[in-house]
Amino acid sequence: MSKRLRSSEVCADCSGPDPSWASVNRGTFICDECCSVHRSLGRHISQVRHLKHTPWPPTLLQMVETLYNNGANSIWEHSLLDPASIMSGRRKANPQDKVHPNKAEFIRAKYQMLAFVHRLPCRDDDSVTAKDLSKQLHSSVRTGNLETCLRLLSLGAQANFFHPEKGNTPLHVASKAGQILQAELLAVYGADPGTQDSSGKTPVDYARQGGHHELAERLVEIQYELTDRLAFYLCGRKPDHKNGQHFIIPQMADSSLDLSELAKAAKKKLQSLSNHLFEELAMDVYDEVDRRETDAVWLATQNHSTLVTETTVVPFLPVNPEYSSTRNQGRQKLARFNAHEFATLVIDILSDAKRRQQGSPLSSSKDNVELILKTVSNQHSVESQDNDQPDYDSVASDEDTDLEATASKANRQKSLDSDLSDGPVTVQEFMEVKNALVASEAKIQQLMKVNNNLSDELRIMQKKTSRLEKQNSTPESDYDNTPNDTDPDDMGSSRKGRQRSMVWQGDGSVPDTAEAHTAPSPVLPSTEDVIRKTEQITKNIQELLRAAQENKHDSYIPCSERIHVAVTEMAALFPKKPKSDMVRTSLRLLTSSAYRLQSECKKTLPGDSNPPTDIQLVTQQVIQCAYDIAKAAKQLVTITTKENNN
Repeated sequence: MSKRLRSSEVCADCSGPDPSWASVNRGTFICDECCSVHRSLGRHISQVRHLKHTPWPPTLLQMVETLYNNGANSIWEHSLLDPASIMSGRRKANPQDKVHPNKAEFIRAKYQMLAFVHRLPCRDDDSVTAKDLSKQLHSSVRTGNLETCLRLLSLGAQANFFHPEKGNTPLHVASKAGQILQAELLAVYGADPGTQDSSGKTPVDYARQGGHHELAERLVEIQYELTDRLAFYLCGRKPDHKNGQHFIIPQMADSSLDLSELAKAAKKKLQSLSNHLFEELAMDVYDEVDRRETDAVWLATQNHSTLVTETTVVPFLPVNPEYSSTRNQGRQKLARFNAHEFATLVIDILSDAKRRQQGSPLSSSKDNVELILKTVSNQHSVESQDNDQPDYDSVASDEDTDLEATASKANRQKSLDSDLSDGPVTVQEFMEVKNALVASEAKIQQLMKVNNNLSDELRIMQKKTSRLEKQNSTPESDYDNTPNDTDPDDMGSSRKGRQRSMVWQGDGSVPDTAEAHTAPSPVLPSTEDVIRKTEQITKNIQELLRAAQENKHDSYIPCSERIHVAVTEMAALFPKKPKSDMVRTSLRLLTSSAYRLQSECKKTLPGDSNPPTDIQLVTQQVIQCAYDIAKAAKQLVTITTKENNN
């Protein structure tokens, strides 16, 4: 962050004071409330970063500041500057407007619909117009006039345009001229630093030839931005590109786990993807990393009482209409992955990206790929009771009727690896997947039946045991809350059966004891009580996130204990057998995430028998667990508010 005073800056969308976020691709600064709307639109509309609590490449921040200071916002509000717009009743939002619907509707019109940008005269051939604009961009990037280039990009100029006469792209021109901020802007809009011109040279080559060494190094960073971001998310380090190191592959502390045939098949599927589909999957995971990191910053910077409002929730990646329905559905399912599962997927992608770039043959090594297996087993043990699972955005399916009839919950989890990797599919590919799902459904249903039988037997054994334990006995909770030292990620077929109630431990108070076989209760606590407990949880989470930001790892355990107590108190508000599936699901997420958080925090203890490979990897797991807790608490606020108002 630059050291200059920022007191004169206002939100580009509502003119509120002291904006703390930036929209990188729009060249604007925005306030918290408007940022929540930007995030809900998706990164294809607006790429947001916190100005102080997100690491910035210096020249990228300088590019955004230059655009902001030179009136980039007028590009997006061109027609609103016309006095006639006031007469017509069209106006921008103001700080006093409600987020929904006022600010949200204005921001969608401004950035998603581009309702206020300057319109070019209609032409019969749009491709000619785009080509003309791209040629103008090609000549403009040799100057320092960023806002002119942003205006051209907003009108449809292509950042990767290959000039037929000049034989190169705008990024070649900017690199040769040493225009590092233009290079940043072009890269934000998708320019590829690895593109060769008609002479076989890349923008990096031209930057080095011209003595623009900072630009050359930055272009290499941009070239590896995706894998660098994934590695930094897990371990807080980036490769040393100057010395030829272009990849970091973090190692999980528990990477020696045995792999099932399903996990091996999942790994083989990832490796066998075409480069195009692999790149799509990697980009989707990149977007999910961005969402999770931004969520963590949001939790750390917001007033905890505002975290329970609707304005802050971006629970999964928003729909991108340019992507297929299959890809959009897979992108949204990434939000289901817990910290361990998601880290495993990231590591697998990093490993295969390195293999593909180096041209290595397919590896037969047993890498850490329990992701799909664990996801399937977790979903089976949880979703068998969850009839209201999707809280996703509606995604128009290409074959809604046939696919929905085939893809029941069981085979929807079984095909998770397909959902995550498939882009546009042919009819033949679709039918192959469909037939495979139908063939596997019987096996999966049989496994689930065995799983339920085992769980029932274990539950009966637990009841017998609990009757013998006269003192301090409590009935079994209907939601997961792992009580012992079992690996929280080991949530396989016996997960529910081996759970013992620990949800009431922590404050010494024991709620009214009831028999475990009591009927489910529809009674829910008051909204005010749930909000009050949620505020306490989020306040404790913020303390933990601040400790993470300041590398105070010795604070993790006491913070996690306070969070656990707050979670215990919140869970105690609800009946032991909630009637609502959504309540049960949210309580399971709340309590199991609190246990997982404690387990991760314990890895920071010195002398641990199984120490983590990297404290930064543990930190990212801690942050994700904290977010899962906050998300579950928010879900419970929403549910109780809705039910109590009915």
